[in-house]
Amino acid sequence: MKCISVYTDNFEAFSDIFEQIVEQEMAENEEKEVEGITVSHSGDVPEHYLERMSTKPEVVVMRDKGRNITILQHGQVFEILLPSMENAVS
Repeated sequence: MKCISVYTDNFEAFSDIFEQIVEQEMAENEEKEVEGITVSHSGDVPEHYLERMSTKPEVVVMRDKGRNITILQHGQVFEILLPSMENAVS
């Protein structure tokens, strides 16, 4: 899964730019600013990362089942976990 980190703790601001972020192509380790919020492609994370993070009480887990996207929110960051292209279902 590829991980896009969004550096904000403001859910409303995050939800306003979420679709833009998901639709953009970003290179690994690329960082950009979207509507004043820093967004970074943090590379690929292993499957067990999601399992480990979802057991922590300070982590909020949200899912978009239709697109197989998982969003983790903890501290001042949202992490969008997207399926890798080879695992994506068209």
